[in-house]
Amino acid sequence: MRRRGKGRERRGEEKEEEKEEARRGQLGWANSEPQASGFESGFPSSPPRRRRRAGFSAPPPLHTCQTFAGGLMAATPSAAAALSRLRSALSRRRGRLPWWSRSWPGAPWGRPSCGGGRCLSQASDPFLRGSYGEVSRRAAEAPGAFWGALAREALLWDAAHHTDCEWDLAQGRVRWFLGGRLNVAVNCLDRYAQHSPERVALIWEKDEPGTEERVTYRELLDMTSRLANTLKKNGIKKGDRVAIYMPVSPMAVAAMLACARIGAVHTVVFAGFSADSLAGRINDSECKAVITSNQGVRGGRVIELKKTVDEAVKNCPSVKCVFVTQRTTNKIHMGRRDILLEEEMAKEVPVCSPEIMDSEDMLFMLYTSGSTGKPKGIVHTQAGYLLYAALTHKHVFDYKQDDIFGCMADIGWITGHSYVVYGPLCNGSTTVLFESTPVYPNPGRYWETVQRLKINQFYCAPTALRLLLKYGDEFVKKYDRSSLTTLGSVGEPINHEAWQWFYNVVGEGRCSLVDTWWQTETGGICIAPRPSEKGAEIIPAIAMRPFYGITPVLMDEKGNVLEGNDVSGALCIAQPWPGIARTIYGDHQRFVEAYFKAYPGYYFTGDGAYRTKEGYYQITGRMDDVLNISGHRLGTAEIEDAMDEHPAVPETAVISYPHDIKGEAAFAFIVLKDEKAHPETVTKELREIVASKIAKYAVPDHVLVVKRLPKTRSGKIMRRLLRKIVTGNVSDMGDITTLDDSSVIEEILDAYEKYKIKHPTL
Repeated sequence: MRRRGKGRERRGEEKEEEKEEARRGQLGWANSEPQASGFESGFPSSPPRRRRRAGFSAPPPLHTCQTFAGGLMAATPSAAAALSRLRSALSRRRGRLPWWSRSWPGAPWGRPSCGGGRCLSQASDPFLRGSYGEVSRRAAEAPGAFWGALAREALLWDAAHHTDCEWDLAQGRVRWFLGGRLNVAVNCLDRYAQHSPERVALIWEKDEPGTEERVTYRELLDMTSRLANTLKKNGIKKGDRVAIYMPVSPMAVAAMLACARIGAVHTVVFAGFSADSLAGRINDSECKAVITSNQGVRGGRVIELKKTVDEAVKNCPSVKCVFVTQRTTNKIHMGRRDILLEEEMAKEVPVCSPEIMDSEDMLFMLYTSGSTGKPKGIVHTQAGYLLYAALTHKHVFDYKQDDIFGCMADIGWITGHSYVVYGPLCNGSTTVLFESTPVYPNPGRYWETVQRLKINQFYCAPTALRLLLKYGDEFVKKYDRSSLTTLGSVGEPINHEAWQWFYNVVGEGRCSLVDTWWQTETGGICIAPRPSEKGAEIIPAIAMRPFYGITPVLMDEKGNVLEGNDVSGALCIAQPWPGIARTIYGDHQRFVEAYFKAYPGYYFTGDGAYRTKEGYYQITGRMDDVLNISGHRLGTAEIEDAMDEHPAVPETAVISYPHDIKGEAAFAFIVLKDEKAHPETVTKELREIVASKIAKYAVPDHVLVVKRLPKTRSGKIMRRLLRKIVTGNVSDMGDITTLDDSSVIEEILDAYEKYKIKHPTL
C-alpha cells in the first residue's frame, strides 16, 4: 500500500526561501547536493503498487508542511600536553561571548531557536493538545498530517519537507518527511548552545562514585566540532561508516554527534564485545575508521579496549585509521594507522559547518543478533528517528525543563542511543552517562547516584532490579530519593515482584512507573503506561497504552485480525511511524522476511501480546517463546511471571521442549536467592503457584536450579540457548556474540547432565 500526502503551497514561500539561502550563507553551510537516500542505495527501487488492504481504510489525504520556519595517557610525550591545551581552550571560553553569537547574526534555520521560545522541551506541542484518546485518534486517522505537523514544529530544518510520508509495508518500504533537509547535531547542540550555552548537557557519572563531570552544551558543541574536523581532516566524509567502540563517556557522545554533523554513519559497538564480534560488524558495514579508547573502566576493572580493536582490525581491510582517546594513564601500543584523538582535536578550530542531510539519509546502524546467521545491521535515518526519540522521551517520562534524566543504559544499545543521547539532547535535557555497574562499589550505587545528582527520571532494566532486589531494602533506604518523579523499566517484561519493589521501595509509592515496550527496530518506545488520560491508572507489570501513532493489532495463526478485548495473538503494528527502521544494511530482503512477510501489510514485532478486558496490552514474550501444551497456547513469560512471585526465586527462564504426549512441555530454569534454600521445597511451591495462577497444564514438567542464566550484555535472557541444551543441539548454538559470559553455557550443561541422570525420561 502506498500513501502519499500532497504538499500545500504557502504564500510568500519564495521570499522565505531567499531568506533561508541568505542565512545558510551566513552560517557557512555546505552547499552540497543531497546524499542518495537509502532507497536509492540498496532498498527496493521500483515504486510500490497502489492498493488497499481489505479491512483497512485509507486515511484522509495527508497534508505536508511547506512552512519554513578522564585521564592522560603517556603513549607519546605530546599527548598529555595536547589534551591539556584542548581543555585550556575550552576553559578559556568561559565568560566570553560564544563564537556562535558573534558569527550568527540571527536565529539559525530561519525560525526562533531555544530561548526564542521554540526548543522542543519548551514547545507547547499544539498538535498534542487534547485528551490521550483524542490525540491517539488523530494520529491513527491521518498519520502523515499528524507527524508532518509535529516535525515542522519540533525540529529545525534547512529545507521543509514536501511530502509527509509514503509507504508500502508489504515491501518493507517506509519514508518520512520527503524533501526535508536538516542536521541532527544542530538539532541536538547548536540551538541550545546559542541561547543557553552554560546549560549542562551531560553529567558523566564515572566508575568511581563522587567523581562526576559536567559538560555544558557549549562545551559539547566545541568538543563535537573539533572531533568532526579531525574526522574530516583524516578523510572521513559524508556517507562513510565509522565504528565507535568506547565506554560511556562525553567523548563517545561527541563521536556520535560528530559523525552526524559531517554526514558520516556511525555504528556503535558495545565495548564488551570480543574482537571477532567487533570485526564482523566493522566488515559488514565496511567502516572506514574506528574510534576507541586506550582502556575502559567499569566496576573497578580495567578493560583493554585498544587491544581488542588491534586484534579486530587485523581482519578489516576497510579501516584506514583508528582514533584513540585516553580514559586512563596507562601506556598502550600505537600502530601506523592509530591517531591520538585529543592531540589532533587540540589542533582543530571549534567550528565545523554542519552537512545538510536529506531526512531519509542514514543516521546510524546498530547491530542486533538473530537466532541464526550473522547479526543484523538495523538502519535508522535522520529526521524520523530524531523526532520520535525526542517526543517519546518527553511524553512517556513527563520530562520537564531543568529535569535531570537518568537512563542507565550503555550507548552500545538502542536504549542508550534514544534515551541517553538523541532524545534527551534534542529536548535540551541534562542527561546522565552512567559508566559503572549497579553493584559497584556496593548495591547502593544507583540510589547514591540518584541522591547526589538529584535525578528526576530513572530508567533501567528489570535484570538490574532483580539483581538489586536480592540485597534487600537497606541499600535503597539509606539514600534520599525524593528527587525522583518517574521510574521506568526497559529491555524485557518486568515481573510483578520487581515492579512492586521498584514502585514501593525505590519510588516510595509516589512515582509513576512506566514499563516500556519497544525494540531496536522501532527506534523508540511504542507501548507504555504514559502518556495517558490525566490521572489514569497504571497496572503493575503491563506496558498498557500505545504511544501516539502506534496502531497495534493482534493476529491469529491464520493471519486474521483479532477483534475485541480479552484476546491473545501475534503483536503487529498496522501502519508505520517516523522512528521505524528502514532496512537491514546490505540485505533489504532479510528485512522484509524478518518483519513484513509473516503478516503481509503489517509490521510483525516477533512478540506475542494479550489485550486485556480493559483494552490494555501486556507483552507475553517472543513468539518463539510460546508453548503449545496439549493444544493450549501459552507464553513462557506468563509462566515466568507466576514463578517470579516466589520470594526465594529472583530469576526464571522457561522454554518449551518436545513431549511425546502433550506435543510440547515447559522446562524451567531457576536461580535461587539464597543458596541455603531447599531446591525440592522451592520446586514444589513453584508448581503450586503456577497451577494456582494459571492452570495445572501450565506447570513445568521439569525445574532445574542453576547458578545464573545466559544473558546478553544488555541483560536479556537468551532462552534459545537453553532450548538448544534441552533439545540436544549444543553443537549449533547460532550467534552467541552478544552472550555476556560464555562460561555460563558449560555451567548449565553440567547441571543439566546431572539432572538427566536423576530424570532418565528426558
